[in-house]
Amino acid sequence: MVLGGCGSAVLAAAFPEVGIGLLGVSLAFGLTVLTIAYSLGHISGAHLNPAVSIGLLVGGRFSVKELLPYILAQVLGAIAAAGVLFIIATGNGSEIGNFAANGYGEHSPGLYNLTSAFVTEVVMTFIFLIIILGATDERAPKGFAGLAIGLALTLIHLISIPVTNTSVKPGKKY
Repeated sequence: MVLGGCGSAVLAAAFPEVGIGLLGVSLAFGLTVLTIAYSLGHISGAHLNPAVSIGLLVGGRFSVKELLPYILAQVLGAIAAAGVLFIIATGNGSEIGNFAANGYGEHSPGLYNLTSAFVTEVVMTFIFLIIILGATDERAPKGFAGLAIGLALTLIHLISIPVTNTSVKPGKKY
């Protein structure tokens, strides 16, 4: 998520004359989840986000004994990806700015306040978890969960990038 999604935001979103913008960054996040779901989902369940792991635990789909190791792996993976992205982003001598930070007020692309940011993140995370739980339910059509989840994350980013830059982890900046 950090390398694919944040990498697109830091390196390509505003690239002079051919930047990918809001739509491109949203697609990058969705495609990251989609490709990981199909390539590694059979190994790890493709939990890339602590909020997803916690949501799956609450939904009875994940063991409490696995939660801490998953979250630790997610955090370490994010730190490693951020390190790689930092090396790439600073390779041309340019400043990296806020490094695709999330937030509200002056850290919100649309200058939204804390209430708007918090409600956006809570609701978008809730919707994301509902889609994940529904798409991975044993009664759901087999083989399509990655598409539903990846496209849902794309839609969530299209909605919430202007508000918070999107984290889909409501406790991340609040």
